[in-house]
Amino acid sequence: MSKSTTSPTRRRQQSTASKGRPKLNTQLTEQFRELRLPMFREHFESLAERAIAEPLSHAEYLSELTDLECQARRESRISRLMRQSRLPSSKTWHNFKWTRLPLKVARQMESLRDGSFLDRRENLLIFGKPGSGKSHCLSALGEQLVQRGRSILFTTCSLLVQDLLIAKRDLRLAKVIKRLLRFDGLIIDDLGYVQQSREEMEVLFTLLAERYERGSVMLTSNLPFSKWEQIFKDAMTTAAAIDRLVHHSVILELNVPSYRLENANKADTHQTERKTKSAKK
Repeated sequence: MSKSTTSPTRRRQQSTASKGRPKLNTQLTEQFRELRLPMFREHFESLAERAIAEPLSHAEYLSELTDLECQARRESRISRLMRQSRLPSSKTWHNFKWTRLPLKVARQMESLRDGSFLDRRENLLIFGKPGSGKSHCLSALGEQLVQRGRSILFTTCSLLVQDLLIAKRDLRLAKVIKRLLRFDGLIIDDLGYVQQSREEMEVLFTLLAERYERGSVMLTSNLPFSKWEQIFKDAMTTAAAIDRLVHHSVILELNVPSYRLENANKADTHQTERKTKSAKK
Protein backbone atom coordinates (compact mmCIF):
# COMPACT_ATOMS: atom_id res chain seq x y z
CA MET A 1 0.00 0.00 0.00
CA SER A 2 1.50 3.32 -1.02
CA LYS A 3 1.49 6.34 1.31
CA SER A 4 0.56 9.76 -0.01
CA THR A 5 3.46 12.10 0.55
CA THR A 6 3.82 15.85 0.24
CA SER A 7 6.06 16.81 -2.63
CA PRO A 8 9.20 18.91 -1.91
CA THR A 9 7.70 21.74 -3.93
CA ARG A 10 4.51 21.68 -1.85
CA ARG A 11 6.52 21.62 1.39
CA ARG A 12 8.54 24.65 0.24
CA GLN A 13 5.31 26.53 -0.59
CA GLN A 14 3.82 25.75 2.83
CA SER A 15 7.05 26.82 4.55
CA THR A 16 7.11 30.11 2.63
CA ALA A 17 3.43 30.75 3.43
CA SER A 18 4.02 29.98 7.12
CA LYS A 19 6.93 32.45 7.28
CA GLY A 20 4.88 35.18 5.66
CA ARG A 21 1.79 34.67 7.85
CA PRO A 22 2.81 36.82 10.86
CA LYS A 23 3.42 39.80 8.62
CA LEU A 24 0.10 39.23 6.82
CA ASN A 25 -1.78 38.86 10.11
CA THR A 26 -0.31 42.12 11.39
CA GLN A 27 -1.35 43.86 8.19
CA LEU A 28 -4.89 42.43 8.42
CA THR A 29 -5.18 43.44 12.08
CA GLU A 30 -4.39 47.05 11.21
CA GLN A 31 -6.72 47.02 8.22
CA PHE A 32 -9.61 45.66 10.30
CA ARG A 33 -8.90 48.34 12.89
CA GLU A 34 -9.01 51.04 10.21
CA LEU A 35 -12.26 49.61 8.81
CA ARG A 36 -13.71 49.41 12.34
CA LEU A 37 -14.31 45.66 12.24
CA PRO A 38 -13.42 44.64 15.82
CA MET A 39 -14.85 41.10 15.58
CA PHE A 40 -12.86 40.47 12.39
CA ARG A 41 -9.75 41.76 14.14
CA GLU A 42 -10.26 39.60 17.23
CA HIS A 43 -11.32 36.35 15.60
CA PHE A 44 -9.89 36.06 12.08
CA GLU A 45 -6.80 34.11 13.20
CA SER A 46 -8.59 31.60 15.43
CA LEU A 47 -11.31 31.04 12.84
CA ALA A 48 -8.66 30.59 10.14
CA GLU A 49 -7.12 27.77 12.19
CA ARG A 50 -10.55 26.20 12.63
CA ALA A 51 -11.23 26.55 8.91
CA ILE A 52 -8.09 24.52 8.19
CA ALA A 53 -8.90 21.87 10.81
CA GLU A 54 -12.55 21.21 9.94
CA PRO A 55 -12.19 22.27 7.02
CA LEU A 56 -14.37 25.28 6.12
CA SER A 57 -14.73 26.76 2.67
CA HIS A 58 -13.68 30.35 2.03
CA ALA A 59 -17.35 31.40 1.99
CA GLU A 60 -18.10 29.59 5.27
CA TYR A 61 -15.08 31.17 6.95
CA LEU A 62 -16.13 34.64 5.79
CA SER A 63 -19.74 33.99 6.83
CA GLU A 64 -18.71 33.08 10.39
CA LEU A 65 -16.63 36.23 10.74
CA THR A 66 -19.44 38.36 9.32
CA ASP A 67 -22.00 36.80 11.70
CA LEU A 68 -19.82 37.72 14.68
CA GLU A 69 -19.47 41.30 13.46
CA CYS A 70 -23.19 41.72 12.76
CA GLN A 71 -24.15 40.30 16.16
CA ALA A 72 -21.74 42.63 17.95
CA ARG A 73 -23.13 45.63 16.07
CA ARG A 74 -26.72 44.64 16.88
CA GLU A 75 -25.89 44.35 20.57
CA SER A 76 -24.04 47.67 20.54
CA ARG A 77 -26.95 49.41 18.82
CA ILE A 78 -29.51 47.98 21.25
CA SER A 79 -27.35 49.04 24.20
CA ARG A 80 -27.16 52.57 22.77
CA LEU A 81 -30.91 52.69 22.10
CA MET A 82 -31.65 51.49 25.62
CA ARG A 83 -29.47 54.22 27.16
CA GLN A 84 -31.07 57.00 25.13
CA SER A 85 -34.62 55.66 25.72
CA ARG A 86 -34.60 56.72 29.40
CA LEU A 87 -36.88 53.77 30.15
CA PRO A 88 -37.12 52.88 33.85
CA SER A 89 -34.91 49.82 34.23
CA SER A 90 -37.12 48.28 36.92
CA LYS A 91 -40.24 48.09 34.74
CA THR A 92 -39.59 45.28 32.27
CA TRP A 93 -41.78 42.92 30.29
CA HIS A 94 -40.80 39.91 32.33
CA ASN A 95 -41.46 41.36 35.79
CA PHE A 96 -44.96 42.67 35.01
CA LYS A 97 -47.85 40.50 36.21
CA TRP A 98 -49.80 40.18 32.98
CA THR A 99 -52.36 37.90 34.66
CA ARG A 100 -53.70 41.00 36.47
CA LEU A 101 -54.96 42.43 33.19
CA PRO A 102 -58.08 41.40 31.29
CA LEU A 103 -57.16 38.63 28.83
CA LYS A 104 -58.10 40.80 25.84
CA VAL A 105 -55.76 43.61 26.95
CA ALA A 106 -52.88 41.20 27.66
CA ARG A 107 -53.28 39.71 24.17
CA GLN A 108 -53.32 43.15 22.56
CA MET A 109 -50.12 44.09 24.38
CA GLU A 110 -48.52 40.85 23.18
CA SER A 111 -49.52 41.64 19.58
CA LEU A 112 -47.81 45.04 19.81
CA ARG A 113 -44.39 43.58 20.67
CA ASP A 114 -43.37 43.15 17.03
CA GLY A 115 -43.46 46.95 16.55
CA SER A 116 -45.45 46.92 13.31
CA PHE A 117 -47.76 49.61 14.72
CA LEU A 118 -44.75 51.95 14.73
CA ASP A 119 -44.34 51.41 10.99
CA ARG A 120 -48.00 52.36 10.51
CA ARG A 121 -47.48 55.49 12.72
CA GLU A 122 -50.26 54.30 15.03
CA ASN A 123 -50.64 55.66 18.55
CA LEU A 124 -51.15 53.65 21.73
CA LEU A 125 -53.32 55.19 24.44
CA ILE A 126 -53.64 53.46 27.82
CA PHE A 127 -56.20 54.62 30.39
CA GLY A 128 -56.66 53.53 33.98
CA LYS A 129 -56.76 54.58 37.60
CA PRO A 130 -53.55 55.32 39.51
CA GLY A 131 -51.73 52.11 40.37
CA SER A 132 -53.39 50.03 37.64
CA GLY A 133 -50.07 49.38 35.88
CA LYS A 134 -50.27 51.84 32.97
CA SER A 135 -46.70 53.09 33.27
CA HIS A 136 -45.27 49.61 33.70
CA CYS A 137 -47.22 48.39 30.65
CA LEU A 138 -45.78 51.08 28.40
CA SER A 139 -42.28 50.79 29.85
CA ALA A 140 -42.34 47.03 29.33
CA LEU A 141 -43.51 47.42 25.75
CA GLY A 142 -40.89 50.10 25.15
CA GLU A 143 -38.18 47.74 26.40
CA GLN A 144 -39.35 45.01 24.01
CA LEU A 145 -39.39 47.44 21.08
CA VAL A 146 -35.85 48.61 21.86
CA GLN A 147 -34.73 44.96 21.93
CA ARG A 148 -36.02 44.78 18.35
CA GLY A 149 -33.93 47.78 17.35
CA ARG A 150 -36.60 50.49 17.53
CA SER A 151 -35.81 53.98 18.86
CA ILE A 152 -38.02 54.86 21.83
CA LEU A 153 -38.02 57.81 24.25
CA PHE A 154 -39.74 57.67 27.65
CA THR A 155 -40.68 60.86 29.49
CA THR A 156 -43.32 62.01 31.92
CA CYS A 157 -45.75 64.63 30.65
CA SER A 158 -44.59 67.07 33.32
CA LEU A 159 -40.91 66.83 32.35
CA LEU A 160 -41.70 66.96 28.65
CA VAL A 161 -43.70 70.19 28.81
CA GLN A 162 -41.01 71.82 30.94
CA ASP A 163 -38.38 70.92 28.34
CA LEU A 164 -40.62 72.27 25.57
CA LEU A 165 -41.25 75.51 27.47
CA ILE A 166 -37.52 76.06 27.95
CA ALA A 167 -36.95 75.38 24.25
CA LYS A 168 -39.68 77.88 23.34
CA ARG A 169 -38.15 80.51 25.61
CA ASP A 170 -34.74 79.95 23.99
CA LEU A 171 -36.24 80.00 20.46
CA ARG A 172 -35.30 76.32 19.99
CA LEU A 173 -38.77 74.76 20.02
CA ALA A 174 -38.74 73.75 16.34
CA LYS A 175 -35.30 72.20 16.76
CA VAL A 176 -36.31 70.20 19.85
CA ILE A 177 -39.52 68.97 18.20
CA LYS A 178 -37.51 67.93 15.15
CA ARG A 179 -35.20 65.89 17.42
CA LEU A 180 -38.19 64.21 19.08
CA LEU A 181 -39.60 63.31 15.66
CA ARG A 182 -36.56 61.08 15.05
CA PHE A 183 -37.81 58.54 17.59
CA ASP A 184 -40.01 55.72 16.31
CA GLY A 185 -42.08 55.90 19.49
CA LEU A 186 -42.52 58.72 22.02
CA ILE A 187 -43.85 57.55 25.41
CA ILE A 188 -45.61 60.29 27.38
CA ASP A 189 -46.45 59.04 30.86
CA ASP A 190 -49.13 60.48 33.17
CA LEU A 191 -50.95 62.93 30.90
CA GLY A 192 -53.37 64.80 33.16
CA TYR A 193 -51.92 63.47 36.40
CA VAL A 194 -50.47 66.90 37.23
CA GLN A 195 -52.47 69.97 36.21
CA GLN A 196 -50.53 72.05 33.69
CA SER A 197 -50.90 75.68 32.68
CA ARG A 198 -52.38 76.78 29.37
CA GLU A 199 -48.92 77.73 28.08
CA GLU A 200 -47.57 74.26 28.94
CA MET A 201 -50.44 72.57 27.14
CA GLU A 202 -49.94 74.79 24.09
CA VAL A 203 -46.38 73.54 23.56
CA LEU A 204 -47.51 69.95 24.13
CA PHE A 205 -50.26 70.38 21.54
CA THR A 206 -47.69 71.79 19.11
CA LEU A 207 -45.62 68.62 19.54
CA LEU A 208 -48.64 66.35 19.05
CA ALA A 209 -49.68 68.27 15.94
CA GLU A 210 -46.19 68.04 14.43
CA ARG A 211 -45.93 64.34 15.24
CA TYR A 212 -49.35 63.51 13.80
CA GLU A 213 -48.97 60.74 11.17
CA ARG A 214 -45.18 61.17 11.34
CA GLY A 215 -44.43 59.07 14.43
CA SER A 216 -46.21 57.05 17.10
CA VAL A 217 -47.24 58.53 20.44
CA MET A 218 -47.67 56.14 23.35
CA LEU A 219 -49.26 57.71 26.38
CA THR A 220 -50.94 56.93 29.69
CA SER A 221 -53.66 58.96 31.35
CA ASN A 222 -55.84 58.61 34.42
CA LEU A 223 -58.48 60.88 32.84
CA PRO A 224 -60.98 59.71 30.20
CA PHE A 225 -61.43 61.78 27.05
CA SER A 226 -64.56 63.37 28.54
CA LYS A 227 -62.36 65.15 31.10
CA TRP A 228 -59.52 66.19 28.81
CA GLU A 229 -60.74 69.78 28.71
CA GLN A 230 -59.19 69.94 32.21
CA ILE A 231 -55.86 69.19 30.52
CA PHE A 232 -55.95 71.36 27.37
CA LYS A 233 -58.00 74.17 28.95
CA ASP A 234 -60.47 74.84 26.11
CA ALA A 235 -62.89 72.80 24.05
CA MET A 236 -61.35 73.52 20.62
CA THR A 237 -57.78 72.53 21.58
CA THR A 238 -59.07 69.50 23.44
CA ALA A 239 -61.05 68.29 20.42
CA ALA A 240 -58.08 68.87 18.10
CA ALA A 241 -55.69 66.99 20.41
CA ILE A 242 -58.05 64.02 20.80
CA ASP A 243 -58.69 63.94 17.05
CA ARG A 244 -54.95 63.68 16.26
CA LEU A 245 -54.31 61.03 18.91
CA VAL A 246 -57.35 58.84 18.24
CA HIS A 247 -56.93 58.76 14.46
CA HIS A 248 -54.79 55.65 13.77
CA SER A 249 -54.64 54.44 17.38
CA VAL A 250 -55.00 51.48 19.71
CA ILE A 251 -56.89 52.33 22.91
CA LEU A 252 -56.64 50.13 26.00
CA GLU A 253 -58.42 50.48 29.33
CA LEU A 254 -56.93 48.89 32.44
CA ASN A 255 -60.01 48.44 34.58
CA VAL A 256 -58.14 46.73 37.39
CA PRO A 257 -57.56 47.57 41.08
CA SER A 258 -54.47 49.46 42.17
CA TYR A 259 -51.46 47.15 42.29
CA ARG A 260 -49.89 49.24 45.07
CA LEU A 261 -53.13 49.14 47.09
CA GLU A 262 -53.34 45.37 46.65
CA ASN A 263 -49.79 44.95 47.94
CA ALA A 264 -50.49 47.24 50.89
CA ASN A 265 -53.63 45.26 51.79
CA LYS A 266 -51.71 41.98 51.57
CA ALA A 267 -48.99 43.37 53.82
CA ASP A 268 -51.62 44.48 56.36
CA THR A 269 -53.29 41.07 56.22
CA HIS A 270 -50.01 39.25 56.80
CA GLN A 271 -49.12 41.56 59.67
CA THR A 272 -52.53 40.97 61.28
CA GLU A 273 -52.17 37.20 60.90
CA ARG A 274 -48.73 37.28 62.55
CA LYS A 275 -50.06 39.32 65.47
CA THR A 276 -52.98 36.91 65.89
CA LYS A 277 -50.69 33.87 65.93
CA SER A 278 -48.37 35.59 68.38
CA ALA A 279 -51.29 36.46 70.70
CA LYS A 280 -52.52 32.84 70.69
CA LYS A 281 -49.13 31.65 71.84
